[in-house]
Amino acid sequence: MAEFDTIRTSAGARTAQIDQGLRTHMNKVYGTMSVGMIITFLAAWAVGNNATMMNTLFTGFTRYIVMFAPLIMVFAFSAMINKLSAAAAQLFFYTFAAVMGVSISYIFVVFTDFSIAQVFLITAISFAGLSLWGYTTKKDISGWGSFLIMGVIGLIVASIVNIFIGSPAIMFAISVLGVLIFAGLTAYDTQDIKNEYLAHAHHGDSEWLGKSAIMGALRLYLDFINMFIMLLSLMGGRE
Repeated sequence: MAEFDTIRTSAGARTAQIDQGLRTHMNKVYGTMSVGMIITFLAAWAVGNNATMMNTLFTGFTRYIVMFAPLIMVFAFSAMINKLSAAAAQLFFYTFAAVMGVSISYIFVVFTDFSIAQVFLITAISFAGLSLWGYTTKKDISGWGSFLIMGVIGLIVASIVNIFIGSPAIMFAISVLGVLIFAGLTAYDTQDIKNEYLAHAHHGDSEWLGKSAIMGALRLYLDFINMFIMLLSLMGGRE
């Protein structure tokens, strides 16, 4: 009986340790994501309110570089993550956040400051609720992954095509579907980040945990930014 109590106590302590580790891990994910968001919006505000920079960056072929640079960096980051140290991965993420800010700086020219703030608040509340649900739900939503990723690929292709077509109807459809897809991804990614930590918690690999937290921050950051841009396209008041 004493041996059973010892085993049970040890198992309970181990569970408590994993729970504490998970909270620390998720705090790092959300913290890193939040710093990235601040960098993005500071960069977007600085460029968006500078007419000279806007004319330089969003004229001619340069605008395509600015538009596609974040997408290229995401693919590069995913390919390089295993070769980077945790510190290098974090620096890459913050650099990416700044580039993303430049890429979306046009919002300060197209939309009113009030509507940007209003939609940002709506996005933040929605994101928090969806992420909390993804973290706490007992329902396994891992099956959503393939469907949602295919949806993202479809959005990217449709967006590229619409750059040349310029159809308001297609843009509206992209925005509506984008909100739904990135809302689903917010819940899915949160649960997946949690499950990934739990699956590797017993390894105790601090380097892996550090890079995993940064990759998780990138996933949630992209969900937030894309949902914000889609909602802004639908609800934002134009200048």
